[in-house]
Amino acid sequence: MAGAALFGIFGGTIYWFPKMFGRMMNETLAKIHFWLTFITYYCTFYPMMYLGLHGMMRRLYDPMQYPWLKPLQPINVFISISAFLLGASQLIFVFNFFWSMFFGPKASNNPWNANGMEWTTSSPPPAENWDGPVPEVHRWPYDYSYPGAPKDYLPQTVPDSAIQLAETY
Repeated sequence: MAGAALFGIFGGTIYWFPKMFGRMMNETLAKIHFWLTFITYYCTFYPMMYLGLHGMMRRLYDPMQYPWLKPLQPINVFISISAFLLGASQLIFVFNFFWSMFFGPKASNNPWNANGMEWTTSSPPPAENWDGPVPEVHRWPYDYSYPGAPKDYLPQTVPDSAIQLAETY
């Protein structure tokens, strides 16, 4: 369960980074961070389930005090190494975050081609969110695959009359 929250935080940070700072994070570093975190996370926590199935209790100060746990010690060492690597892989994210904040490529107003209104303003947004009047909304923010639209990206602010509908017979 902690992994879902952890990956959600990383994904949300990368998604909203352009809107917060007006720059893009380094995609290569983000992918390296994701895969290292994904692999080391499961190398850390999956073997713990195996140990539990073999009778290892939680919060033991010395797992070697029980004879049936002695053959499982290499798995404990593997878990420890994986946990250290998991922690070290977070340094890639921290570096990418701060480096991209100052030296990342400038982000467009809508780098993800998202349909929501928050992506119609500049990145980062001005104090009042929009420079001019608030845009008029014509559809829900998650209306993807609008029938007849030439592409899936269709912002909320584009009226239906502006869509070039394809002829379907």
